[in-house]
Amino acid sequence: MQALDEQQSAARAWFETLRTRICAAFEAIEREAGSDATFDYLPWDREDPSGEPGGGGVRGLMKGKVFEKVGVNVSTVGGTFSEEFAKSIPGSAENGNRFFATGISLVAHMANPHVPAVHMNTRFLCTARRWFGGGADLNPAIPYPDDTAAFHAELKAACDAHGADYYERYSKWCEEYFWLPHRKVARGVGGIFYDRLEGDFDADFAFTRDVGEAFLAIFPQIVRRRMGQDWNEAEMDRLLEFRGRYAEFNLLYDRGTIFGLKTNGNVDAILMSLPPLAKWS
Repeated sequence: MQALDEQQSAARAWFETLRTRICAAFEAIEREAGSDATFDYLPWDREDPSGEPGGGGVRGLMKGKVFEKVGVNVSTVGGTFSEEFAKSIPGSAENGNRFFATGISLVAHMANPHVPAVHMNTRFLCTARRWFGGGADLNPAIPYPDDTAAFHAELKAACDAHGADYYERYSKWCEEYFWLPHRKVARGVGGIFYDRLEGDFDADFAFTRDVGEAFLAIFPQIVRRRMGQDWNEAEMDRLLEFRGRYAEFNLLYDRGTIFGLKTNGNVDAILMSLPPLAKWS
C-alpha cells in the first residue's frame, strides 16, 4: 500500500481515536453492571490481490453482561479493485482501479431485549475522487419512543451544524437504505446514512467527526436507561427473531459487508456484525 498523505493520515488517526474512546465507554458500562469484560483486540494484515501489501486493521470484540457481543473495528487498506468491482466505485477507472479506504465500523448486540442494538460506521475512501460516508442507526427489538427521539435528536443536532438540509436528506436515506425489500420492513427505527460526501475535505471531515461524537454522546445514555429492566421469555424470543432480520440485511444488502469481502478484507472482522444468537420462526 502506498504511503498515506496528510488527509488520509488525519482520517485514519481520527477513526482510531474514536475507536479507543468508544471501547472505553462500553467497558465502563460493563463495570457498572458488575462485569469485568474488556475488549479483545486482534490485529490483521491484508494482502492485496495484486500481491502487494494491502494494509490491515484491528478487530475489537467484547462479550459481556450488558453487551452480549459488540465489535468495534478500524481498518486502513489500499490496493487495486478487481475489474468487475471497480465498475461500481466512482473514480476507479481514472485511477487505474487503485483505492485507499480507512474507517471505523461498530455493531453492538445487547443481552437485554429492552436495550437496542446499534450500528455506526464512518469512512474515508479515495480513488481518483475522495469522499466520506457513514452514519448511525438504532435497532431495537422492543422500540421505545423516547429512545428513538433522543437518538434522532442528537444526530439532527450534528447534521444541523453543517447543513440545513442534512438531517432531512440523510435520515430519509437511512430509511430507504436499511429496508428489507423481501420482507417489506425496516431493519430498525432509523438514524442517518450518507455517502459520497465530497468537495470540501475540511467541512466533510468535520461533519464525519461530529457524527462520531453524536453517537458517543447518546448511545451510552440509552444503554444505561434500559440495561436494568427485567425481561421475560417472550421478549427474548422477540429479540432473537429481530436479530434474524438484522442478519438477513447484513448478508444480503449491506455495502460495508460487500466492500470488505470484495477487497479481500478480514472475514472475521467483516462478519462481526452478525449476532451471537438468532432464530427464524
